[in-house]
Amino acid sequence: MSQAPIPRPGILDIAVYVSGANQVGATTTLKQLSSNEGALGPSPAAVAALRAMAGDMHRYPDGGSTALRAALATKHGLDASRIVCGAGSDELIALLLKSYAGPGDEVLYSQHGFLMYPIGAKTVGATPIAAPETGLRTDVDAMLAAVTPRTRVVFVANPNNPTGSYLPPEEIARLHAGLPAETLLIIDAAYAEYAEGRNDYTAGIELVEAHPNVVMLRTFSKIYALAALRLGWAYCSAPVADVLNRVRGPFNVSLSAQVAGVAAVEDTEFLARSRAHNEAWLPWLTEKLTGLGLSVAPSAANFVLVRFPETPGKTAAEAWDYLAQRGVLIRKMASYGLPHSLRISVGPEDELQEAVRLLGEFLAA
Repeated sequence: MSQAPIPRPGILDIAVYVSGANQVGATTTLKQLSSNEGALGPSPAAVAALRAMAGDMHRYPDGGSTALRAALATKHGLDASRIVCGAGSDELIALLLKSYAGPGDEVLYSQHGFLMYPIGAKTVGATPIAAPETGLRTDVDAMLAAVTPRTRVVFVANPNNPTGSYLPPEEIARLHAGLPAETLLIIDAAYAEYAEGRNDYTAGIELVEAHPNVVMLRTFSKIYALAALRLGWAYCSAPVADVLNRVRGPFNVSLSAQVAGVAAVEDTEFLARSRAHNEAWLPWLTEKLTGLGLSVAPSAANFVLVRFPETPGKTAAEAWDYLAQRGVLIRKMASYGLPHSLRISVGPEDELQEAVRLLGEFLAA
């Protein structure tokens, strides 16, 4: 057999992304607390909208996601022409990197930032640069110290996955102020809906409105619980929106995602219930895990990062095995440089109680 074509240099250096669900085999019978999915499932209105469009699956979707952009603009008070929708924020990350970075360029992110930042950078031939964090929190001074003339894109996840920490708006503004005008700052606000009740948090809209080199990313995979449909959106300056619309596919967002997304955005009562669930069970989970003697990082999202002892028999890897063997799936963190930690999503009440019970058994053994 002849040799397969060789990809561009650097492609085979990319480690394959392993999702929380894929860290074990079949997942249908497991309690899923590994991927930070919406704890209450999707809005009934979104489910109904999806069913109603089933007979139109032979039709191409609206290539501009017009109704969805209008719904988002109305909800957030935005200019719809500067909203670009994508097949998850992952696609938008890839498109932004494809458009603004390449060989010889650097892409900067924080030490424990989302894995798709370095993966996306390597895909376009750029060099990913991880700035050290302080106390599991993005360190603006360290980020600015890592900026060079080659820095083309800077990512800051706010709140950050997997640490759960966030930066107040003045720190994000300070980061932006220290960047060259030709450097793109991307604020990944995938978990914004969980943090928006805090007085010292904003998702970044004001910074986008004020500066042409800032992009805010959002997703429907978390509080809106539409992860299976792959839907995200960017808010950016008109020039950046023009670039994204040039490089994205003509029908990159499916009709099912668009109609479910509109229904989810308009179902404000369900959004409030989802937020209330997290506000009740995030502190409960933190308190229970702390009571077991574990170190739990403060979180502004719908998950907690939990550090385990390094004592044989009590390690994070062994805890993960113990829960997985008993039908509860949580997230390994070694790929994020946190081998002694696990991430646990704020899922349904019964699944959280089962996870805490099993961890208590594991630690007491």
